Amino acid sequence: MEFKRFGEHYLVRIDRGEEVLAVLETFCQEEGITAAEVVGIGAADRVTVGLYNVEEQAYHSQTFTGEFEITNLTGSVSQKAGEVYLHFHITCSQADFTTFGGHLNECRISGTCELHLVKLQGAVGRRYDSVTGLNIYDF
Repeated sequence: MEFKRFGEHYLVRIDRGEEVLAVLETFCQEEGITAAEVVGIGAADRVTVGLYNVEEQAYHSQTFTGEFEITNLTGSVSQKAGEVYLHFHITCSQADFTTFGGHLNECRISGTCELHLVKLQGAVGRRYDSVTGLNIYDF
């Protein structure tokens, strides 16, 4: 991973073999980023996505392996219990041009991943919401 900073904007390149969420967590810790929005594109060969069932309060996940174009990677950086909390969704295109997507659990890069991260001033926390079972923004 390499990056270049432009004020509160960062361009981040995640390299082949690196896992997106692990790299971003370390990056945010090292750069002191407590709140941000992130968008990106790239190529991956292993992606695990989930779909949240509110009634069950559980994620149902599926792992895909192959060659995929990341057509959209969108998410936020916040804090939970003083630690970096990442919440991302992804959409990927397959060789037959069908797509899949959902809540991002894992994404291993096969080529490169290009991210634009905008650091926000201050911090936003998360708290558990017993109604939905989700960790929601805590303002």
